[in-house]
Amino acid sequence: MHVSLLELTDFRSYPQVAIELVAGVSVFLGPNGQGKTNLVEAVDYVATQSSHRVSSDQPLVRLGADRAVVRAVVQRDGRQALIEVEINPGKSNRARLNRGALPRAREALGILRTVVFSPEDLELVKGDPAARRRFLDDLLVVRQPRYAGVRSDYDRVLRQRSTLLKTAGRRGGAVRNESALSTLEVWDAHLARTGAELLAGRLELVDDLGPHVARHYTEVAMAVPKPDGGNDAGLVYKPSFTLGPALTDRAELAGAILAEIEVRRDEELDRGVTLDGPHRDDLTLLLGRLPAKGYSSHGESWSFALALRLAAFSVLQRDGDDPVLILDDVFAELDEARRNRLAELVSGTEQVLVTAAVAADVPPELIDHRFDVREGAVTRV
Repeated sequence: MHVSLLELTDFRSYPQVAIELVAGVSVFLGPNGQGKTNLVEAVDYVATQSSHRVSSDQPLVRLGADRAVVRAVVQRDGRQALIEVEINPGKSNRARLNRGALPRAREALGILRTVVFSPEDLELVKGDPAARRRFLDDLLVVRQPRYAGVRSDYDRVLRQRSTLLKTAGRRGGAVRNESALSTLEVWDAHLARTGAELLAGRLELVDDLGPHVARHYTEVAMAVPKPDGGNDAGLVYKPSFTLGPALTDRAELAGAILAEIEVRRDEELDRGVTLDGPHRDDLTLLLGRLPAKGYSSHGESWSFALALRLAAFSVLQRDGDDPVLILDDVFAELDEARRNRLAELVSGTEQVLVTAAVAADVPPELIDHRFDVREGAVTRV
């Protein structure tokens, strides 16, 4: 799988740009602030309909424009597909496939698949649980696009239920609203159903990722495995409440969520928030028996973050074909040994897109095709 053409209209800093790409490694070089990351962000947006840099679509639209359009021609299994995504902040986005309108933009998900590694990924190791939850959910959507709907449904139910908790609860000494309490039971069932679906997907994904994370961490960190497993990288999914061992059946998970809701009913009503569910879960990253967060060195943290992204790539690759691998300004953050090791690991990938401010940061064997990016112009060298 690879992108052969990228066209942007009013996306970020680009009023209009078109770039022909080929399989192999393409490197976008230029000083900071010239728009290199905007290009690879656009490729990833076509695949995921979200940005790895910002949480909303508004910053993606060029100042003064009402909308942005990203077009990409994707080559896959000898076939070609044109995907167009129209970004409309505050409104529903639109998508077209081979110039035919799709009923919903998310129906374009899955045609192009990407994995992005960027400096922000250090937050996967050092940051809050929300970063790790997003890592899992984003990968779920890339792997199985139907999870975009599951994720959206869960977020909607969570908002509605939390609003109802505030209405039904005892606020300022007032008596609880019995009508709202009755309605709350309906939303409890919705939360349990959608939460169980999301939770089951995450648990299955963590099982699939685990062996790849361990292998890639050893490769990237160039660590000699200790006999006691003291430097093994591992993943443990941590739900917000206790689950039975090896519980993955969706109906049983829904029952477990409902049971926990009942246990914490009074506390939720008093506080006006939903206290348990996938929105409060975490993914614990382990080096040996210790959590990587708080115990790993800076180099170990970088190696773990990179191992997570390479593991995501391996899982998607095992599902079918190579996703497009995007390395956004990461070589400057790695020491020379890790740069060279990363270059070795990705050298056989069908398409790799790299951004860098300085050519010397990129191992020479990765510069197959070079583009200079300056003052809004993209020039192939």
